[in-house]
Amino acid sequence: MRIPLLLELGAVVLGLALLARLAGRLGLPAAPLYLLAGLAFGEGGILPLVTTEAFVEAGAELGLILLLFLLGLEYSAAELVSALRPSLRAGLLDLAVNALPGAIAGYLLARDPVAAVALGGVTYVSSSGIAAKLLGDLGWIGNRETPLVLSLLVIEDLAMALYLPILGAALAGGGSLVGLAWAPAAVVGVVAILALALRVEVGLSRAVFSRSDEALLLTLVGFALVVAGLAELTRASAAVGALLAGIVLSGPAAQGARALLGPLRDLFAALFFASIGLGIHPAAVGSALPAALGLAALGAATKLATGWVAGSWMGLGLRARIRAAAALIPRGEFSIAIASLATPAVPAIGPLAVAYVLVLGVVGPLVARVADPVGRALATRSTRGG
Repeated sequence: MRIPLLLELGAVVLGLALLARLAGRLGLPAAPLYLLAGLAFGEGGILPLVTTEAFVEAGAELGLILLLFLLGLEYSAAELVSALRPSLRAGLLDLAVNALPGAIAGYLLARDPVAAVALGGVTYVSSSGIAAKLLGDLGWIGNRETPLVLSLLVIEDLAMALYLPILGAALAGGGSLVGLAWAPAAVVGVVAILALALRVEVGLSRAVFSRSDEALLLTLVGFALVVAGLAELTRASAAVGALLAGIVLSGPAAQGARALLGPLRDLFAALFFASIGLGIHPAAVGSALPAALGLAALGAATKLATGWVAGSWMGLGLRARIRAAAALIPRGEFSIAIASLATPAVPAIGPLAVAYVLVLGVVGPLVARVADPVGRALATRSTRGG
C-alpha cells in the first residue's frame, strides 16, 4: 500500500526533530545526524522513502539557497573588505595548507582536475555555523582569539563567493578544465557585484525593508530565489547567487531577515542535509570511510596548524592559540554544498565528502570542548618547567 504523502512527510520532519533534540543533548551539531538519517532512508537504506522523495529534493534546493542567503546576510561588503586587511596573511595560509590535501586526494581519487578543485574546496572551508555556535556555547566570544577565528571564517566565506563560480564553470564544461575558460568572467562578475554592494547595499536594503513581517518575508525569499535563478542562467550556481544576494542586502532588511528566515532555513536546511544522504548508497560511504578518516585526520591537523601559526602571528598565548585552532576544525554546510554540486559530474566525491563531514562534524566540537583544559594543562606544565 502506498503511504500518503502527508503521513510520510510528517514522519520525516518528526524524525529530523528527534535528531535535532538528540544533537542538543549530546552537545553536537545536528548536520551529521541528518546525513545519517538520509543514508538510512535512501537508496540501499533501512526503509527507503516512497512518496516524499521529490518533495525532499525540492526542499533541499531551497534549503541550500536559504543557508547561503542567510550566511551572506551575516556580512556586509564593507565588513568583508575590512576583514581582508589585517588577516590576509592568515587567510592565505589557511587556503594553502587546507585546500592542498583535498586537491591532491581529489586528483588521486578520480584522475580528474575538476575532482581536485572540488575536494580541495571540501577540505578547505570550515563550518561557519558550527564554529560560531561553539564560540557562543563555550563562552569564548570575548576571548582574544575570537577576532582571529571570525576573520578567518569571513575570509573563507568570501573565498567561497569566488570559488563556487570557478567550480560551476568547470562543471558546466562537462567535468573538464575546458569549462574553466568561463571562470575568469564569473570571478569578475562576483567582484563587480561586491564592488557595487559597497555603494548600494544600504539603499537597496531600505527599498526592500517593510514593517510588515509578511511582506518582508515574501520579499526576501523572492529576492533570494530570483538572484539564485539568474545566477544559474549565467552558468554560475544558485548557491553563489544566494550568497551574493545576502551580502548585497545589509541594513534594516538584513536585521529583520535573520529573525524571519531563521526557522525557515533550519527546516529546509535539515531537508538539504538529509537529501544528500538519500542520494548516496550507505555501502559507498562505508567504502569511502577509510580514505575519509585519513583525510579527516590530516584536515584536523592542518586546521590546528593554521590556528596555531596565525595565533602566534597575532601574539596570542598558548591557550588562546589552542582554542583558535580547535574552533576551525569542524566542516559542515559549505563542504556538503560543494559535494552536492560536484557529485553529478564526479560521483566519487559525494560518499567521500559525506564521510569526511560525518567525522569532522562530530570530532571538531569534541576537540573544541577539551581544547581549553588541554591548553591550561600545557600552560601550567610550561610555567613549572620554566
